[in-house]
Amino acid sequence: MHKDTKRREALLYHAKPTPGKIQVVPTKKYATQRDLSLAYSPGVAEPCLEIAKDINNVYKYTAKGNLVAVISNGTAVLGLGDIGPEASKPVMEGKGLLFKIFADIDVFDIEVGTKNIEEFIQTVKNIAPTFGGINLEDIKAPESFEIERRLVEELNIPVMHDDQHGTAIISSAALLNALELAGKDIDKVKVVVSGAGSAALACANLYVLLGVKVEHIFMFDKDGMLTTCREDLLGLQRVYAKSCEPQSLKEMIVGADVFLGLSVGNIFTPEMLLSMNHDPIVFAMANPVPEIDYNLAIATREDVIMATGRSDHPNQVNNVLGFPYIFRGALDVRAKKINEEMKMAAVRALAELAKSPVPEQVNIAYGETKLNFGRDYIIPKPFDPRLIGVVAPAVAKAAIDSGVAQIEINDWEKYELDLLERLGSDNKMIRMLVNRAKTNPKRVVFAEADHLDVLKAAQIVHEEGIGEPILLGNQEIIRELKVEIGFDADVEIIDPKTAEEDKRRKKYAKAFWKSRQRRGVTLLDAEKWMRERNYFGLMMVNSGEADTMVTGYSRSYPTVVKPVMELIEKAPGVTRIATTNMMMTSRGPIFLSDTAINPNPSAEDLAKIALMTAKTVRMFGMEPVIAMVSFSNFGSSENENPKKVREAVSYLHKYYPDLIIDGEIQTDFALNPEMLKSKFPFSKLANKKVNTLIFPNLDAANITYKLMKELNKSDSIGPIMLGLDKPVHIFQLGASVEEMVNMAAVSVVDAQEKERRFKQAILK
Repeated sequence: MHKDTKRREALLYHAKPTPGKIQVVPTKKYATQRDLSLAYSPGVAEPCLEIAKDINNVYKYTAKGNLVAVISNGTAVLGLGDIGPEASKPVMEGKGLLFKIFADIDVFDIEVGTKNIEEFIQTVKNIAPTFGGINLEDIKAPESFEIERRLVEELNIPVMHDDQHGTAIISSAALLNALELAGKDIDKVKVVVSGAGSAALACANLYVLLGVKVEHIFMFDKDGMLTTCREDLLGLQRVYAKSCEPQSLKEMIVGADVFLGLSVGNIFTPEMLLSMNHDPIVFAMANPVPEIDYNLAIATREDVIMATGRSDHPNQVNNVLGFPYIFRGALDVRAKKINEEMKMAAVRALAELAKSPVPEQVNIAYGETKLNFGRDYIIPKPFDPRLIGVVAPAVAKAAIDSGVAQIEINDWEKYELDLLERLGSDNKMIRMLVNRAKTNPKRVVFAEADHLDVLKAAQIVHEEGIGEPILLGNQEIIRELKVEIGFDADVEIIDPKTAEEDKRRKKYAKAFWKSRQRRGVTLLDAEKWMRERNYFGLMMVNSGEADTMVTGYSRSYPTVVKPVMELIEKAPGVTRIATTNMMMTSRGPIFLSDTAINPNPSAEDLAKIALMTAKTVRMFGMEPVIAMVSFSNFGSSENENPKKVREAVSYLHKYYPDLIIDGEIQTDFALNPEMLKSKFPFSKLANKKVNTLIFPNLDAANITYKLMKELNKSDSIGPIMLGLDKPVHIFQLGASVEEMVNMAAVSVVDAQEKERRFKQAILK
């Protein structure tokens, strides 16, 4: 991608449709005058008076208990340096977004216009009554050390400078597991640290608490080794200064067990790595270029245990594994501070989680057959849904045990369930979907690439590594549009109508004619149709010259479905094609079927649609919990539609007893666990969270998904084709660029899954 294009895209993302990345959303009703009189005057006086009587009531009547301030003065922003408080605001908003999507914590970002330590501290102290916690961010050292120390001492809410402690907590968990795998004692290992800033010092401090000897830690900054003869060292740096003669990094690394890099890229050479002790542990965390390249390191030594800050290599030291859940646990017990016991609890919880069996959802997201504790998996993955239910309770328990908590948690099982329920407000499915596609990209035909939005979607698919686009359409128009949007990658462009494609058209036409010659198709018809992009693209998939195809942006769904039905066979054992839409809702993903194909399916059809949908839900790493919905509940109506739903459920209960499915049932009962358990405790759905709805006809399904999409602004992926032997998927007419990118990711994942099943069938 052109630098100017990437810049323009980043600016557009932050500017449109609304400037910034976060907003304030009401949590109470406000439709009537009565609502407003309760929200403000005169009703608001009552909670004010209660808080005046007992200041702790602020947690009962306001949002303080779930509100964190992300505060910076802009003096050390990412790799940009001292760019000022206003320029730091996009980063602080981004941190707020991460708090919300990973731990359901609300954030106000605060940018403070001072570099004076006392002024900054006083500002934070003055606004602290608003917040349940303070996250300090991007404040340069050494000021950051004093600011955090003072605020921790002088405030009675949790304060943490994540730049220091986040990396320390995550890398400490990685260190514990790496040492276990290497068979080394923590109190005997030699640690060499490249970097002596806030993150490096915090890591070293936490390593010492874990058992590393201070005398075994050798630290370097840009001016060389920290020694007692240097007069430029900070007080915290002097802890690690050695009285010996200064040595170079190359000299000191000889015989070392651990290398911790928090400095600059490519300063750690293969020769240095070769000079380390057996089973060397290398944490090269400079970003985006590590101190030593991951592939170079593992090629240099087979016994190296490697971690970086990058997401494209194993063992990513990512702060998002820590700060959301540390603050979550601290807020939930109203901790007065985040102390060393709480940090250590987070370290040990992360370390232990990496040893636990990994959920299939995580394996799928990362394209792994089965992630297991080992050299390539010493810390959990950021998409692991268990993080909130493991790390937050560990931190909360440590806060209680160490005496800094102000409330107790008595039912830990319920607390953990409540934490997992919070994940419904953050939909990780799209991120997991894209991440999985990137693990094994496929060749994706974009059949309408001479439309600007389709080409833009193809560009994103290429640049994000989701797939390898094959662009169909007018070549001249596509090339002009590529220049316009800065899509300079060398990807295949094909116009099926041109003379240069004559040979391939004839080959495709002959193959199509042979498959349809007894169904009224002539060779002349086939040759004519092969000039059409959808027919041509589908034959590319059939012939193996492409892995998958997406189409439908500019034409109605029935028009696009017709060639798909003619050219793509049904999967083995499938007699009915259908579609499902995955809706991203506040309660998590919900699959709706059939949204596009079957106008009035029979009971037998509904059963088949349910089974195909269940298979697709599992493809996304979820266990299907299916409600077959109608306007009646369990026999309350003898109308034709409820009866066929009932028959389908009866068939599935008999022949697929392990499938969690029930009906017929009204949608509100299906989605409300309390109502369902109260009225229909006998149902297989009782005490379950429904994630799939099967509708009795196309009208109901199509209307429902479009209502949800427009009224609730729910993101939708689909309609996803079910039952085809090849991975082909169809956009809705006029789909957005984002929707097309998501559908392309679905098509890649579908191609991966079909390839996997094909290989399994061969092995059998």
